[in-house]
Amino acid sequence: MESDISIEKIVAAYVKIRDAKDAIYQKYKAETTELEEQMNVLKYKLLEVSKETGVTSFSTPSGTAYRTVKDRYWTNDWESFYAFMQENNAMGLLEKRIHQTNMKEFLENNPNQEPKGLNIDREYEITIRRK
Repeated sequence: MESDISIEKIVAAYVKIRDAKDAIYQKYKAETTELEEQMNVLKYKLLEVSKETGVTSFSTPSGTAYRTVKDRYWTNDWESFYAFMQENNAMGLLEKRIHQTNMKEFLENNPNQEPKGLNIDREYEITIRRK
């Protein structure tokens, strides 16, 4: 009986701390979102000035701003992209990682087909839900 009372206190304390943490996080998120929006307005203004003047960097006593190019790559045609990788022996164009949810589902549906070289790290965790 004593352990039930202390377990109740532990769960109640956990929920209270989690709520306090969430409140702090929500405030942080709101404040940083506002600051990020303000910073983006200033960055876009600097991009406009850079484009208009042809200058790629600005050195000031407060700091240096410079324009860079950020490239992102994606495909909407995975079948063609896979064929391209195979034709060009370029399998390194993809990241090497296992999709966690799909692997878990595959192993649950095929318990006797564990791929060679697969490592599995399992650990217990506690999940607490509010009543």
